[in-house]
Amino acid sequence: MAFQVAGSLALKEAAKAASMALLEPVLEVQVLIPDDYLGAVLADLASRRGRVSGTEPIGTGGRTLVRAEGPEIEVTRYAIDLRSLTHGSGTFSRHYLRHEPMPTALAAKLAEVDA
Repeated sequence: MAFQVAGSLALKEAAKAASMALLEPVLEVQVLIPDDYLGAVLADLASRRGRVSGTEPIGTGGRTLVRAEGPEIEVTRYAIDLRSLTHGSGTFSRHYLRHEPMPTALAAKLAEVDA
């Protein structure tokens, strides 16, 4: 038992000294929506820590494709929220891109929960 406690304390001390960063998965999100809802969807993506990389009109039907990147944790309920924002007329797809460091405020919250 003493070795387990000593190992745990040593690992915590080493982690503090190494200034480790928590990483979170980042997804590419493509949202296809009617033009009427473009402002609401862009604002919603921004509130989810999303970064819009571009928009492009699709055909002549008044639809727009929005491309964005955002953390996976922020996109878990996006299907439900998008349906609500666009009254059921919006669709989206998501694909894994990479991992990025988590913002320090969120990492601190997670560290408090673990402690």
